[in-house]
Amino acid sequence: MLILHDVFDGYRRFDQFQENLRISSSMLTARLKALVANGLLERRPYQDSPVRYEYVLTDLGRSLRPVIIALAAWGNSRLDPAERSMVLVDATTGAEVDPIIVDRTTGRRLDTEEFIFTAGPAASAPFRARYPHIFAR
Repeated sequence: MLILHDVFDGYRRFDQFQENLRISSSMLTARLKALVANGLLERRPYQDSPVRYEYVLTDLGRSLRPVIIALAAWGNSRLDPAERSMVLVDATTGAEVDPIIVDRTTGRRLDTEEFIFTAGPAASAPFRARYPHIFAR
């Protein structure tokens, strides 16, 4: 998640990730390979001699941005404003924003007990036992 966060901030190159995250080359290499293998990042050459690569978000990787924003907002909500190391702001105005997750159709907030999980079409028997609610669609 930290690598993806860096990519959302504009980092693309191995040395940028390594400098910011301060992890070993072997660990960073393994994590970047996993992100590429799972379709979240694409590895593209940006230099020919010697060949060097940058890492660019795929559509699947970009789709994780709301998840990272929600996690950051959750973390910040538990801190005194003076203790926050980063905040989400409007890129035009600089005004701090307070992200929430809402239902696309109704606009209703999803962080209430009005919404529950239920078994989906591909649910296993244990999942169906855990989430026995059946709703007509």
